[in-house]
Amino acid sequence: MATTPSNLIDGKAFAARVRDGVAADVTKLKSRGITPGLAVVIVGEDPASQVYVRNKVRQTAEVGMHSVHHEFPANTSQEDLVAKVRELNADNNINGILVQLPLPKHIDEVAVIETIAPEKDVDGFHVINTGLLATGGEGMVPCTPLGCLLMLKDRLGDLSGKKAVVVGRSNIVGKPMAQLLLDANCTVTIAHSRTRDLPGEVRAADIVVAAVGRPEMIKGDWIKEGAAVIDVGINRIDAPELGEGKTRLVGDVDFNGAAPHAGAITPVPGGVGPMTIACLLKNTVTAACRQNNIDPNAL
Repeated sequence: MATTPSNLIDGKAFAARVRDGVAADVTKLKSRGITPGLAVVIVGEDPASQVYVRNKVRQTAEVGMHSVHHEFPANTSQEDLVAKVRELNADNNINGILVQLPLPKHIDEVAVIETIAPEKDVDGFHVINTGLLATGGEGMVPCTPLGCLLMLKDRLGDLSGKKAVVVGRSNIVGKPMAQLLLDANCTVTIAHSRTRDLPGEVRAADIVVAAVGRPEMIKGDWIKEGAAVIDVGINRIDAPELGEGKTRLVGDVDFNGAAPHAGAITPVPGGVGPMTIACLLKNTVTAACRQNNIDPNAL
């Protein structure tokens, strides 16, 4: 198979469609007197985090939501950060709270995340939400795995019976991704860097989700003909071909090697990344609905 628009999953275009749906839902909620509100909290001046936060704040406003942005210096105490989270928990104008990670080393990330009210935890990281996901309950789902699932369902339709391999076992992507695929009736294998026959596991899969954080670790000849490949990895590598000191972004999959085999594949950049923020907005609408006893699917 050649790399053509027919097998390339355009994450930017799909995310724009998700945001359009969110904006329509926000309009419907506003007609009921409800304006979904998202608070983003950032500590320190990590450049990548600053870019992410600016994008989140801008896109929140673009879909018509109430957007709140709190910045704290890197030396902020854990106590002050927790106090701000508790204040946002009590604010009825705020339906979703996102604390941008990573936090400075002197702050316990788990303690901060678990201070967030589970119903406002639009990142889906609180232990109650991870427990609900694992047991088939109705909680908040982490944004990146949710985005991956939406793209897979859009491209493949019903996922029942498909063999899926998730390469990576993080709490943020790998584990919740595997659970979502299980819930979609896939047969799921969680593989990782120490899996004995990783190429063999990948070659057997109808769906491959790569989230291991190693540049181009998944080789092209590992991909089964016609498989769907979702590449969550974002790795910056040296690119001397572009000039001295230049770098470029690559995923965890060797895109050029895999694309001729894949029935569907996400590029890096422009694949999963845009979906993460779109799903954050979608989660905020879901949270606003649930907090007002409205079925999000009935908007």
